[in-house]
Amino acid sequence: QVQLVESGGGSVQAGGSLTLSCAASRSIYSYTCMGWFRQAPGKDREGVALKNIRGTYAYYIDSVKGRFTVTQDNAKNMVTLQMVSLKPGDTGMYYCADKSGGSWSWDQSDYNSWGQGTQVTVSS
Repeated sequence: QVQLVESGGGSVQAGGSLTLSCAASRSIYSYTCMGWFRQAPGKDREGVALKNIRGTYAYYIDSVKGRFTVTQDNAKNMVTLQMVSLKPGDTGMYYCADKSGGSWSWDQSDYNSWGQGTQVTVSS
């Protein structure tokens, strides 16, 4: 069973920065894509950023473009999400997940393993 462990969450003021990390228990190069998703209180979980593991492409939802950057470290089996200029609307539980086969996808049902999440709280 693959394990994904997120870390790096915390509480910051608007305009602040955080870097989230997702450590996988096996080589991430076995995945097609790894994604970051978030769930705000009372809302559905949504995709935030995806990283094409075997290529250079990354994908973002419009609300985080220019502020979030997703990168991978194959040697550490890790994917990170750098977040700057944080806004209160970025508050939520952030999860990483892995997808094997096919192509990149925002469909959460395509993802296999999920981490336990790390909380991000942005105050105004």
